[in-house]
Amino acid sequence: MSKDFLNLLERLVRHGVDFVIVGGFAGVAHGCTYVTQDIDICCDFSPSNLLALQRAVSDLEPVHRMTPHRKKLKLTEEACGQFKNLYLDTKEGQLDCLSFIDGLGDFSQAKQESELIEVEGARMRVLSLDALVRTKRAMNRPRDREAISQLEAIRELRKG
Repeated sequence: MSKDFLNLLERLVRHGVDFVIVGGFAGVAHGCTYVTQDIDICCDFSPSNLLALQRAVSDLEPVHRMTPHRKKLKLTEEACGQFKNLYLDTKEGQLDCLSFIDGLGDFSQAKQESELIEVEGARMRVLSLDALVRTKRAMNRPRDREAISQLEAIRELRKG
């Protein structure tokens, strides 16, 4: 696990952000060998949770990477309601914060279909193997199809 990504995740945990690791990094957590360039999380998009997220990354120079001029992350309680997703660049790496996962649903569904893992002393939620396969099938991109074959092989090894 990349030290930068680990630091980013530990910050979220320390600041009490309610999130589930999804996407490629969830695959890595389950044992996939592919490389991912970002961390995807599904999180509660309530103002209190988004403000906790902002506090967690505030000293990492977070910017909205999908906006013109890469605006700095400056959330207020009132502004939080306008977001469905946040795509951030930080000094520790890219962090994609999603409110909905294709093939699964919203944050409450993602949390329900997640499991707690411990990474270097920090406890965090990661999407279950079965739920991750469902989301990868729904996305159906070439990299998702490759991930599915690895995830299914991991599932078979766990059964044996």
